[in-house]
Amino acid sequence: MTENRAFGRILDRANRADPYPLYAELRKTPVTLQEDGSYVVSTYREIVALLHDPRISSDRRNLDESFAAREPGVSGQPPAFIALDPPDHDRLRRLAMRHFGPPGTPDRVESMRPELAAIVTGLIDALAGRERADLVETVAYPFPVTVICRLLGVPREDEPKFHGWSTEIVETIGPGEDDMAERQRRRDRATGALGDYLGDLADARLGDPGDDLLSGLLAGGGEQGGMSRAEVVTTATLLLVAGHETTVNLIANGMLTLLRHPETLERLRHEPDLVYGTVEELLRYEPPVHFPATRVALDDITVGDTTIPRGAPIVLALAAGNRDPDYVSAPERFDPCREANQHLGFGGGIHYCFGAPLARLETQVALGELARRLRNPRAVADPPPYRPSSSLRGPRRLVVDFDGVRPTR
Repeated sequence: MTENRAFGRILDRANRADPYPLYAELRKTPVTLQEDGSYVVSTYREIVALLHDPRISSDRRNLDESFAAREPGVSGQPPAFIALDPPDHDRLRRLAMRHFGPPGTPDRVESMRPELAAIVTGLIDALAGRERADLVETVAYPFPVTVICRLLGVPREDEPKFHGWSTEIVETIGPGEDDMAERQRRRDRATGALGDYLGDLADARLGDPGDDLLSGLLAGGGEQGGMSRAEVVTTATLLLVAGHETTVNLIANGMLTLLRHPETLERLRHEPDLVYGTVEELLRYEPPVHFPATRVALDDITVGDTTIPRGAPIVLALAAGNRDPDYVSAPERFDPCREANQHLGFGGGIHYCFGAPLARLETQVALGELARRLRNPRAVADPPPYRPSSSLRGPRRLVVDFDGVRPTR
């Protein structure tokens, strides 16, 4: 293993707008040991193998003591299911999925398509009469927030209340920026406050259940048992935050990419079915999640010529793997018609993104309508300013000029 300092520069906020040349440099050494003792894996095949390796844990309580002291769990709250291994992970994910997708409610997401279209239509209608707008503020953020609030049963008018907590959680989950202990304290405070808010909401639902996901989590899974109150709160916290933060970035990254590829933007106006391949390619080319939650080696694991010791943290560089030329041809080219696009945009293995069907549908609806209705959109600043997180990467603002809004169909 040779020295490779690319990862440190990837975490540097100065490189947030375009980390991809650094990912190419990082891939020259598929597994790199960092100064903090973590191992970064950056090539496609090695990442896929580890995502499916039962010797890889998502539970940080399995970290070696020296790392566990630096990465404590959230005091007073159990880990969410994405931070657990089987069988606890499987039980909680199955109970949550019972009210979100197959086999319990297979049509839940697809049945929301008309409602999603109506929400996006309203947001774009509001741009009529304007010639400039921040598409993060006006569409990419309010759309998935409104959707996850309705799905989960969180009052939309409470958005100002949970927005700050959600932002704090997202901006403190990176694998190495700034002081780790301070970031953990900030995340604990925000997670605790959001958990208290959702706990009060859950208590109110107990006496007045609805058809929302929060009521479903409280009702349990029949013969499959149910969640404790603490598990409901932790699961609701995960779904509320992950249910909109990643999609905000996917829509914003997607619109920025389309503005940089006006020929594809124009094709989308006339070929609406192109949006399906466009979103899949965006999940490869400009994914919102660059690094998932840190994994832990449960045993000594040899990857290539490197042995990752038991108890060591492992960072999977999904965005680097997505552009690995050993996996995909012409990886730096944005190609909505790319075939066999087995990207890592939603991770893989047992932790494949829980909300993938909803995020995919939301982005298809949003980008399809933006492409069709905005006349001659162009970015005011390229690159735009980016949010600080290296893990969940996306523009903070995306200001565009346009020559009006076409009427809805």
